[in-house]
Amino acid sequence: MSQIYGSMGIDASKKAVKIIESVVQSSFPHAFTNVLKLSDGRCVTLHVDGAGSKPIIAYLICKEFGDYSFFQHLAQDVLAMNLDDIVAVGVKPMLFVDYIALNPFRLDRESVLKYIASGFSKTLQTLVGLSESSKSFTPIFVGGETADMPDQLMTIDVAGAVYGEGDCKDIIDGMKINSGDVILGLSSSGKAKYEHIENSGIMCNGLTLARHVLLNEYYASKYPETFDPNNRLRYSGPYKLDSYVDELGMTLMEALSSPTRIYAPIIAEILSSYGGYVHGMVHITGGGFTKMLKVGYSVNYVINNLPEPPPIFKLIQRVCRSDWRDMYSVFNMGVGFVVIVEPSILDSIASICEKYGVQVFNMGVVEKNFDGFNRVIVKSENVKFELTPN
Repeated sequence: MSQIYGSMGIDASKKAVKIIESVVQSSFPHAFTNVLKLSDGRCVTLHVDGAGSKPIIAYLICKEFGDYSFFQHLAQDVLAMNLDDIVAVGVKPMLFVDYIALNPFRLDRESVLKYIASGFSKTLQTLVGLSESSKSFTPIFVGGETADMPDQLMTIDVAGAVYGEGDCKDIIDGMKINSGDVILGLSSSGKAKYEHIENSGIMCNGLTLARHVLLNEYYASKYPETFDPNNRLRYSGPYKLDSYVDELGMTLMEALSSPTRIYAPIIAEILSSYGGYVHGMVHITGGGFTKMLKVGYSVNYVINNLPEPPPIFKLIQRVCRSDWRDMYSVFNMGVGFVVIVEPSILDSIASICEKYGVQVFNMGVVEKNFDGFNRVIVKSENVKFELTPN
């Protein structure tokens, strides 16, 4: 699949990003997200992320059916991609800004902005109203930027940035991860109690691949602005957007546009009650389980109890005939967030997740090694592979 994805112009492993990482400053080099300790003793982070190519799904739905409402989901996608990346180090999100760039010749600006603004308002109000711990991990929306870019952008891009602060002694930098720690995975699919619709679990990553291998050539001929002509695998699948797929229990457009789950409320409660027992956290997004390689030092993450992948991933794998190792290196495969904890709080973490309606999986254990780098070793019944740093 890495070859398939590469032919689409995408590097899921983000090897080139290391060029930028070489000049990035971080006070906690083995933490999931970069955090700086300032001279006044505060620990802060500033993080930026977007909805990837997911806005193209909303664009296609809008063009096909005249329905702008799917742009609303993108607000939750962008909030999730930012908030969960910084709560993974125990930092509280404080301020959030958005960035929306669109082609006004192809989309009605006011309709798009109305639904995205509604999405931000609805999502933030939901997070604030869940609990006191969730409220304390919900940022204030302080504006952003909207740009008309007809010459640079064929459709639309939606992104955001979040600023957060944390007590330096509470930063979860992965350095306490040790042999015997338990690897817990939080489900990305289903319907959490604070979510409004059923979630396929695909979140915000791998959508370029999913879109082109599942949707058929009709979209290539009708919407050439949604792909680059150098992409030889464009829209080669068997489905239409409104195709109802029995195994998914929803239409394909509902599955591909499912808003990314926000784990911040759950993590906020876990940290409030058991922060000292949490040794590492990972937001599983682009790159799948390879994200775990960033966290900790000289450890093997031995995953010997993989959960069953949600139907959307089985469908993608069957259509593109990829091996499972590559699937787990691109998609979240049903695990959107990983918490690495001491075994003594396993039941307590499961209870918190259950309260929010999110399934938790006991996926494996940590082993220390003496190699100076991390590994993810998957050895479940039908899937066996090893991931190491590039």
